[in-house]
Formats: sequence, C-alpha cells, structure tokens
Amino acid sequence: MSDEMTITVDGEEYLVRPEGDTLKVGREVGGETTWLEDVDLATLPEAARGALDRGDSSDQSLVLALRGVVAAEVQRGG
Repeated sequence: MSDEMTITVDGEEYLVRPEGDTLKVGREVGGETTWLEDVDLATLPEAARGALDRGDSSDQSLVLALRGVVAAEVQRGG
C-alpha cells in the first residue's frame, strides 16, 4: 500500500494512512494532523482497498468508503 495520501470528500480534505491492517483517517488542522478514526481495512470494499494499494485518491469506491467513515464520525460527535 502507498503511504499517507489526501482524499477529497464533499469538498473537504482528509488524510489517510494505512498501518498494517488499519487505515488511519485524519484531518490537518493548524499545520498538525489530527487522527479521527482507525478503520479495519477488512471492512472496506475490495475496490476501495485496491485503490489504496494503487495510491488512487480519486477512485470513487475509496471516496465513497471514506464518506461513510466521515459520516459515522460526525454522528458520534467527532
């Protein structure tokens, strides 16, 4: 998998970084990265995992999966 990359979801930029079997999802705030969520990679659709492997931050399956992660974080009040 590629290293940290930026993905734009609904006009907002998020950082993602695969670490082992986990995908860390964060935002840059004031020049510092705030990690919002750790997602088990196995829960992502195969197409989204493939996009991560390729480093394709514009792949729609990856954007859609990240949109779901972000929506869950917002619902929890993150």
